Parts: sequence; structure tokens; C-alpha cells
Amino acid sequence: MAQTRDRRSPRELETLWKESDMSGGRKVDAMVAIMRTNGCCWAKSGSGGCTMCGYRTASLSGVTEEDLNAQIDQALAKYKGEPFVKIYTSGSFFDPEEIPVPVRERVFREFAGCRRLLVESRPEFITDELAASLPKNMTVALGLESSNEEILRTSINKGFTAAQSKAAGERLKAAGLMVRTYLLLKPPFMSEKAGMDDVVSSVRFADPFSDEISINPLNIQHGTYVERLWKRGDFRPPWIWSLMEVMKKVSGTVHSRIISSPSGGGSQRGVHNCGKCDAEALAAVERFSFSQDPADLNVACECRKTWEQYLEAEKYLGTAADIGRAFDSDLTIRM
Repeated sequence: MAQTRDRRSPRELETLWKESDMSGGRKVDAMVAIMRTNGCCWAKSGSGGCTMCGYRTASLSGVTEEDLNAQIDQALAKYKGEPFVKIYTSGSFFDPEEIPVPVRERVFREFAGCRRLLVESRPEFITDELAASLPKNMTVALGLESSNEEILRTSINKGFTAAQSKAAGERLKAAGLMVRTYLLLKPPFMSEKAGMDDVVSSVRFADPFSDEISINPLNIQHGTYVERLWKRGDFRPPWIWSLMEVMKKVSGTVHSRIISSPSGGGSQRGVHNCGKCDAEALAAVERFSFSQDPADLNVACECRKTWEQYLEAEKYLGTAADIGRAFDSDLTIRM
């Protein structure tokens, strides 16, 4: 069967939106742009890429420097002086095969006046020389995901080690730059409780070389290995209760700001509870991300009891599969 031709223009951004974030201890407006590039070097390496990552669908082939500059023109046309600007790609902003150096330098010039400019990168591109050359309004986001080397290798297939991410963070901090570290809540093959415990230990690991730690509950992206697990009942995205519990546990114990802005929150593919309390619980997570006050995470719903039973059932059954598909809401076996 012939493949459907990708009609997306390499001269247009994948998407752009406005949101709120923090800068200098204050809530500010932010512009977020996702660029279409030639894609992540790890995903194209023959490794298969990260097990949960579907961002390769935002990638194209044959994207030129001229195309990327046209995308920057599009972003500038939408820019209204927001003090925080985030430029995302499907891989690493500092990979010259994805973002050529002249394009990178143009981004720095065009957004030199904003208070914070955030980009993402794999750690192998963060050298001492690069860190020293970056503008001081720069925040670099590192997708550590987990501090557990076995989880990185076998569950996520990340292609780098926690030690490499730590070294990159330390280089950036030594250069006077801000670091945002991404952690993954509940990688595949892990129970809900194991996923929570891993995030807590990973927060402790990342705190010394981070200014912000973003806890990202795994969401089911199309065309990924995790989607196959989810479709056959071998994986459930985490509960919002789990995310809130992790935030409560680490709150006040680390120097980094703890944040979360879950993709697909409230849907069956994303972090979710029973459905009735999802909007309220996600709003509580957003409030905490700005206030850092654990009191903002106080939400009541009868499904919290179901979540507690779910954790117990996982422990006794010894499985990371989605046991909710085989059990009623009170976790009694369906006949």
C-alpha cells in the first residue's frame, strides 16, 4: 500500500500557542513554538528512539536552513513581547543537523530582549564551549526522565545515562545558565507505586543541577511502543493522585521549583482519575506549579479510595498491567 504523502509545509511551525509560566519569581506570559525539523538524532539512529516518544511525527525530511528561518519569521509575527519564549523541536536544539548554527544564532538575536528563552537538548550536545557561548537569558531543558540507569536503558531506551545528564546540567549551571529537568512519571513496565518512587528519587538526584524540575506523567502518543502496550492492556497512564502525591512528598525538601503541565491530562491516553474529579485535580496541579504550596493540592473525590486499592492490588498481584480493565471500580474481580 502506498504511503500517504505528508503535506505539512517545512516552512511552517508545527504549532504555536501562548500560556503562563514563571520568570524571576513572577507569573508571566509565555510564547511556545514547536518547530518542524529533520528530527531527533536518536530516533533516526536505528535505535527505535525512546519507547514513549511520538514527537518524530512532528519531524519531516529535507528541512532546509531557509525553511527553518521561515518558521522563525512565523514565530516573530506572533510574538507580542512575551517575557518568556520557548522554542521546541522534535529533538535537540543544539544538534547542528537539526538546527544549524546560523539558525540557532538568529534565534538568540531575535529573542535577546526576552527575560527567559528556553530550548531542549540531549546532554551529548552540551559541551563546556557551548555552555560558555550561550546567552545569559537561556534556560536549557534536559530530558533526564529517570536517575535509574536500568530504567533509562531497558524501559525508556533513552540512549544516554543519568551521569551524562548530570554532567550537562553541571556545565550549564557553571556557565550561569538555568536548567529545567524533565522527569517521567511511570515509564512502561513499572507499577504505579514503583513509578512514583522512581520520580521521588530522581527529583533528589536532579535537584543539585536544576532550577526547575518538571514531572511529566507518561501520555500515550501515537505510533509508539507504549501505545502497543496500552492497547493490549499492559499499561495504564498514571493517576493524577500519583502525580499529586509525588509533588506533596518532595515539596519543601528540594531547592528546585517542582512543576507539571501534563499532556493529555484528563483523557484515557493521559494522566487521569475517575473522570469526575480530573479537571479539579489538574487545576490543583497547575496551582501548585506556580505557588509551590502543597495546600493547593488538597482535592477530595471518592475515587482516591479506588486509587489506594489499585496500588494495593498491584502489589499483591505483582503486575504493572492495567488491572482496572479486569476489575470493577471497587477492584472486585468481574465474573
